[in-house]
Amino acid sequence: MKNVIVISAHPDDEVLGVAGTILKHVENGDNVFILFVTNISTEQGFSLERVASRQIEIKEVVSKLGVKKAIKLDYPTMTLSSSSLLKLVPDISDVFKEIKPEIVYCLNRSDAHSDHRIIFDAVMSCTKSFRYPYVKQVLMYECISETEFAPALPEKAFIPNFFVDITPYLEKKLEIMKVYESEIGEHPFPRSLDNIKALAHFRGASVGVGYAEAFQLIKYIDK
Repeated sequence: MKNVIVISAHPDDEVLGVAGTILKHVENGDNVFILFVTNISTEQGFSLERVASRQIEIKEVVSKLGVKKAIKLDYPTMTLSSSSLLKLVPDISDVFKEIKPEIVYCLNRSDAHSDHRIIFDAVMSCTKSFRYPYVKQVLMYECISETEFAPALPEKAFIPNFFVDITPYLEKKLEIMKVYESEIGEHPFPRSLDNIKALAHFRGASVGVGYAEAFQLIKYIDK
């Protein structure tokens, strides 16, 4: 049994990038935690009804995924910057020290959304072996509508080198994504159910399985 943490900048990232893998970890008996870094609030102009419905969505998704616990840091969405790291790193560090994750799934360092990039930097600060000796694997996940829109530069490329067969879990992943109704649309909008399935189909074909989620492995410690 392993402790696993998935870092989500915004509710839906965790489903888009890792839902099938989460379901597989849960079925294998692992303890899975989701850390939601940002949230919406009325102070940012969202209605009381929307703020309340978003919390209901999160609760429903967490229940359907079967994870052990969801943690919310409640940073204002779409506001993270390099100055946020002064508080964000200690906040994530506190979560890691409590959970002691062996496996960390974090956002891609080069995603188009600045929240994703700042969170990646904060997470990496919390994976130093001499401070967090329990962390053995760190993987970046791709988030459709963000990862593929990163600048087309070699240093910004997401290079998948770790694949998880999610064939038995794909349909449930799509059903869970429907909970975030406001985040999905029709093709060619990136976050469509068709495109989520198409990406899983392509990643699966790359490694000889039906459907897969792809990751970039950036740390693996065998001990």
